[in-house]
Amino acid sequence: MTHAAASLRILSPMSSTTHFAQSVIRDEAAALVSMADALAASDNFARATKLIVDCANAGGTVLVTGLGKSGHIGAKISATMASLGITSHSVHPTEAAHGDLGRFRSSDTVIAISFSGETDEVVGLCGILRQDGLPIISITGGAKSAAEPSSLERLATVALRLGVAKEAGAPQFVAPTTSTTATLAMGDALALAAARERNFTSTDFARRHPGGSLGGLLRPVTEVMRWTAGKNLPLIDCTMSVEAALKLADQGRRPGAMVLVNPATGMLAGIFTDGDLRRLVLRNPASLREPIDRVMTKSPRTLRDDSLVQDAVAMFREFRQDEIPVVDAAGKPAGILDVQDLIAMKLVTD
Repeated sequence: MTHAAASLRILSPMSSTTHFAQSVIRDEAAALVSMADALAASDNFARATKLIVDCANAGGTVLVTGLGKSGHIGAKISATMASLGITSHSVHPTEAAHGDLGRFRSSDTVIAISFSGETDEVVGLCGILRQDGLPIISITGGAKSAAEPSSLERLATVALRLGVAKEAGAPQFVAPTTSTTATLAMGDALALAAARERNFTSTDFARRHPGGSLGGLLRPVTEVMRWTAGKNLPLIDCTMSVEAALKLADQGRRPGAMVLVNPATGMLAGIFTDGDLRRLVLRNPASLREPIDRVMTKSPRTLRDDSLVQDAVAMFREFRQDEIPVVDAAGKPAGILDVQDLIAMKLVTD
């Protein structure tokens, strides 16, 4: 056997596996595109979104229910809504029949998930909730024709159909794949559309995500900068000599740059970094007696004091600027953000 033939025998199984994986992903992607196109056929999605918005604005809870894989997807949809300012919980349909019906209030809205639309536990729960007058949004695969709505669709206030014809990997595999992906996408679309209608902002999102790197990116820069004007960061007159400015700045720990201001206006005039100092001394030590405004970096890139940490991260990555002055709306320094502040938060690497 030649070396090439042996290589083909080794690579062939992997190539076949990769090809199969590609077909699974492409099948699911095609189903999502088809589902998105189908939304334009009726106003059901807009009506479902309005039910969620009205519920949230009235202080109600969006309760999501489903059994099996649908229940797992429902829990994620519920969590997404909660993160977007819409009070939401997932409820197991069987548990609801054994005491958890007390979770449902007249001000709530229900999202019920069943691919077949015939899951006994989900249909039974929604039958009770329909009698209590709760709005129900059903998410199903969709019946064969509009004339044959499923049991769950008959109970629903608004019925959403995924339009999934088959699962990825069929007929060899029948596990929920494309259908669960489509359900998740539909839930994401509902959550984001409702949040958009409610004018939910990144600031609102940050308040709900104080932990982890995501929470860190959405915090105001003023919360994370260690060096604040008027506290531990001296603002230095830009007409001073380099030597005098160094003596004023060298009072304990300091950032890697001095913040220089116009003495007449108090506005930022420039910065002078440790790197600037090294280059100056190596070129001509006598330059230490020069006015610092001759050797400082004038008009450095700045951040407004209402910027988010994600804005600082983007600036550090694009311009490799290790110290960024933070200024107010009038251009007066509020502090300086050092790259070490972001490294400590594990948002950038050194």
